[in-house]
Amino acid sequence: MRDVVLKVIYEAIDEVNIDLETPVLKNEDSSLFGENSILDSMGLVHLITSIEQKLEEETGNYLSIADERAMSMESSPFKTVKTLADYITKLIDEQ
Repeated sequence: MRDVVLKVIYEAIDEVNIDLETPVLKNEDSSLFGENSILDSMGLVHLITSIEQKLEEETGNYLSIADERAMSMESSPFKTVKTLADYITKLIDEQ
């Protein structure tokens, strides 16, 4: 399932990159949130929304990624592509 999650994240990055001068690189170490990120807050929201839509298309189930649980975690699941993929995979496994 993690491979599917990464594919969806990379497709969403492709969408977000259309509006960026400097693209987000499609690798697990790419920063999505924080001081090293290319994305601003609206870019991150766009990315998350796109991921949620693509996951629903891929799996047939809606999954809220930016929920209370994610926001209350000590270490943000939105920090890198890897942390986001791990978090989403965990949410899917819990369903």
